[in-house]
Amino acid sequence: MRELKITKRSFLNGIAAGGAGISAAAFGGSLPFAASAWAQDVELPESQGNVDMEEALKPGTLPEITLGDENAPVKIIEYLSMTCPHCADFQEGTFPAIKENFIDTGKVYYIFREFPFDPRAMAGFMLARCAPNGKYIPFMDMMFSKLRTWATAEDGSAAMLQMAKLAGFTQESFQACLTDQDLLNDINGVRERAAEEFGVRATPTFLINGKKYSGDMSVDTMSALINSML
Repeated sequence: MRELKITKRSFLNGIAAGGAGISAAAFGGSLPFAASAWAQDVELPESQGNVDMEEALKPGTLPEITLGDENAPVKIIEYLSMTCPHCADFQEGTFPAIKENFIDTGKVYYIFREFPFDPRAMAGFMLARCAPNGKYIPFMDMMFSKLRTWATAEDGSAAMLQMAKLAGFTQESFQACLTDQDLLNDINGVRERAAEEFGVRATPTFLINGKKYSGDMSVDTMSALINSML
């Protein structure tokens, strides 16, 4: 297992140069938007075990990033990394249909939680937390949509600054965010708790009504899984 904590030194050095340990070849195209979010006869994914969902739903030191009704019958916690191509595929290709068909209709309560695997993923999450007007999810969506641009750039700081300015950051607010030691510590804490208490090892990982699932899912697969719990 990789070292859990991303220190300030490794973080600042890691975003500056050399890419994020991801080759351009690792990126596939976005998943196709499935024609039906209510597919029948779809084989359900295999669970990687049980988790104490009541405990998992307890917030940590950071405010939760949530969508939907907290009283919805199905509760999903997604652990993701900002430099994870599979997370980007899920967010772009699967999540919009899940939001429309299940979150917006009161069937699913959804929580995003940070699980950065490298310094640039940490920087992306820190910037999302600092995004002007609390626009965490739109900022995350923008970063995923341009993942190749900044995650593999030779000068990561410059590439991320360019992205951040599109979201309303200034040079000063960008620097202030990425040197916030408390924020760095808090996101490390989210990741450490996920690994130690819930056995998260990969991204994306989903905790769904007490079951753990790892890996990208298509619209039909996740829809069938949610429907099986309704």
